[in-house]
Amino acid sequence: MIKRLAHICIYSPDLQKTRWFYQELLGMDTIFEFRREDKVFGFYLGFGEQTFLEVFEGESGAPGNIQHMALEVVDIQAVVKKLRDVGVEVSEPMLGDDHSWQSWVTDPNGIRIEFHEYTNKSLQLHGGICQVSW
Repeated sequence: MIKRLAHICIYSPDLQKTRWFYQELLGMDTIFEFRREDKVFGFYLGFGEQTFLEVFEGESGAPGNIQHMALEVVDIQAVVKKLRDVGVEVSEPMLGDDHSWQSWVTDPNGIRIEFHEYTNKSLQLHGGICQVSW
C-alpha cells in the first residue's frame, strides 16, 4: 500500500537561502519549481530514489515545523477506500498541477499526511515547471 516517503514539505521565509543550503551545501538537485505568474514561490529538491524536499515561500507555525509529509502509494483509490471503510476522514483524490494524484488525511497526532500517486507525467519524475492554478 505505502511505497515510500515521497516528500517532506517545509515553509521558508528565504527561498534563496534555503535553496543555497540544500543545493549548494548538501548537494541536492532542484527537480522543478512552483511558479505563479512567472514568480517562483516554491521548489522540489531531490534526495535521490524519488524522495524529495518540497519548499514553499512563507511561514507556518514555529520555526522548524514540518508542514506535512507525503507518502507515495501504489493505488490512491485503494488507500482512500481502506481509510474510509474504518471511518477515517480523507479527502477525495485529485490530480494536482504537478500531474500527480493526491489525497489528504490527518493522523491521530494532528500531522497532515498527503498520499501521492505518480503518473507518467508527474513532474517529480520528469522535472520542469509547475505553473499552478491555486
